[in-house]
Amino acid sequence: MTQSPAPLPPPKQRRHLREAASLTQAQVAERMGVTGETVHAWESGRTTPRGRRREAYAKLLASLTKADMVTNTQEAAPPPQVTVCLNKKPNPRRAVSAPTPAPITPTPITPAPITSAPITSTTRTPATRTPASTSAPVAVAAHGPVPASETEPAPLTPLTPAQAFDALYAFCAPALVRQTYLLSGRRELARESVEQAFQLAWQRWPEVAVDRDPAGWVRATAYEYALSPWHRFRPRYRHPEPPPADASDRALLDVLLTLPAPYRRTLLLYDGVGLDLPETAAETEASTPAAANRLLNAREAVAARLPELANPTALHRRLAELASAERLRAAEPTTVRAGSERRARFWTRAAVAFTVAIIGATALTVRTAPTRYEPPVPPGETVQGIPPRSAPGTLSDAELKLRAKLRSGILHGPQRLIPLAE
Repeated sequence: MTQSPAPLPPPKQRRHLREAASLTQAQVAERMGVTGETVHAWESGRTTPRGRRREAYAKLLASLTKADMVTNTQEAAPPPQVTVCLNKKPNPRRAVSAPTPAPITPTPITPAPITSAPITSTTRTPATRTPASTSAPVAVAAHGPVPASETEPAPLTPLTPAQAFDALYAFCAPALVRQTYLLSGRRELARESVEQAFQLAWQRWPEVAVDRDPAGWVRATAYEYALSPWHRFRPRYRHPEPPPADASDRALLDVLLTLPAPYRRTLLLYDGVGLDLPETAAETEASTPAAANRLLNAREAVAARLPELANPTALHRRLAELASAERLRAAEPTTVRAGSERRARFWTRAAVAFTVAIIGATALTVRTAPTRYEPPVPPGETVQGIPPRSAPGTLSDAELKLRAKLRSGILHGPQRLIPLAE
């Protein structure tokens, strides 16, 4: 008899329970033994845990549900009335009940998806809520209680598109530059790929902002640009860049660059970034068996030349060390947004100019084109039965006499030549 899987709450409720317990995705991932990207995928509904991880995750959510119910019950209880007497001297021996802790007001966080970015020297942790002090003072006025409008916190304004873009760029760009460096082996190309990806994201921000994984959208765009084969025809990329200073780093980078582009990308996503196999297959636009085959072949190729990296854990650590050894800095988000807007204006003006040129050429053609149809001259036809025209030859004596007679008989004036009877 098969056992039914443990029930799980909806994805939105999973995230609510984690935030209510003041836990980050990294903390939940550490408890479950997975990566932060996997926890983010569970909370967004893209994937669902299975087997023992599903049972452990269900137990964790159940405990968080109980803690949330207890917290809500305490918040729903009315606070004790504290009476302050202004005319009598308070008795110090009289026991005074401790004030009720103030309810915790969660700070809203912009829903920017958090991806696991182990390939970076400094990993930024997501923002967490700061709980209020457990001993908040009770507001008491001399003439009565303080109005509720004066004690409630002011509502927070939502982030503007520029602020949300800057937050996404600040979190993803440093790690993404290092990842694209491992893909291409060129520092300038890595920076350019990230800038191009974020410029395209800013141009399509209404689409990227509502995407389930904006960081994944930008990462896929940067990888596609970095692995484009057309870069080999650019003059600035015909000469190789200086390799890393360390010999082991040079050997690992050479092995990565010898791998085919799909294998290199799959290896970096799975063993470098830490994505699951289905997520890696989806981002590389391949099936799960194909992604698994690419991963195994890439690992075998790396282990054949570097046997000490046959263990995936050691390979992940070395990839992180290689990426962190290079001083790769991304541009400022304001510069990227300005470049994106400048590029959009340029292409818009080019499109307008091209459209005007097409309209002008069409108007000129209509103005100068003939208004009626003129049939073309048919080609000549050969007429049968007529002898070919011969060239004039030497005149005979009779012809010479006839010519002299005709010339002597021509009269000058309006008279016409009339044949005479002889």
